[in-house]
Amino acid sequence: MGFLKGKRILILGVASKLSIASGIATSMHREGADLAFTYQNDKLKDRVVKFADSWDSSLVFPCDVTSDHQIEQLFQKLSETWNSLDGIVHCLAYAPGDELKGNYVDVTSRKGFLTAHEISSYSFVALAKAGKPLMEGQNGSLLTLSYLGALRSLPNYNVMGVCKSALESSVKYLARDLGEKKIRINAISAGPIKTLAASAIGDAKFLYKWNEDHSLLKRNVDIHDVGNSALYLLSDLAAGVTGEIHYVDAGYNKVGMPNPKNIT
Repeated sequence: MGFLKGKRILILGVASKLSIASGIATSMHREGADLAFTYQNDKLKDRVVKFADSWDSSLVFPCDVTSDHQIEQLFQKLSETWNSLDGIVHCLAYAPGDELKGNYVDVTSRKGFLTAHEISSYSFVALAKAGKPLMEGQNGSLLTLSYLGALRSLPNYNVMGVCKSALESSVKYLARDLGEKKIRINAISAGPIKTLAASAIGDAKFLYKWNEDHSLLKRNVDIHDVGNSALYLLSDLAAGVTGEIHYVDAGYNKVGMPNPKNIT
């Protein structure tokens, strides 16, 4: 029996078999969780339904997180099947591709800035607000995904880094507000992973190689590394953990200066 047996988890952001959300779903299914999923639009519906079926789930709902109405409808529909919810996994991020290449000051537009924050940061707050009635008293957990660009400037990461900074701050404020409701809020700051979303960042190949060469473990992490860490944070094993940014990046965030012998 898996240690998430009986846990009901909603996952947003499954887009492909290479996505971090897929790695998390695979790990949670392996440990016995009951899963539900969302899709952004009809173009993605069949793909998400197929993935959900592979994880023994028929609970797939539309949800464009730029719409408060759709978020409300998501939890209304979910409550018709589940009378409680143990976890929400937020794997959503977006910025216009042309704003993830070049100098931040030159490529960032007002529209792109606002869109990136609405989808990548505010949506986590909106989901916490709408999901709270189903989660109160469940000793449940919300989990989101961040990256080191929230703390340090990185080439081409640009507005997404600013979004991740806001997201990490939201983790702390949500943890403060929802702690008395027995709801925990945490984030995983994952190292660079070859996903479709990450490929939109300029010079992504250089980023992967640099992290592999200079991380403490001398490798990059993958979606299964993140999925296994998510298991811990969504489970009762982490019942005393909230407001944390948990790094899964092969130790790269602890590197102050690369070893000169590793620079080519």
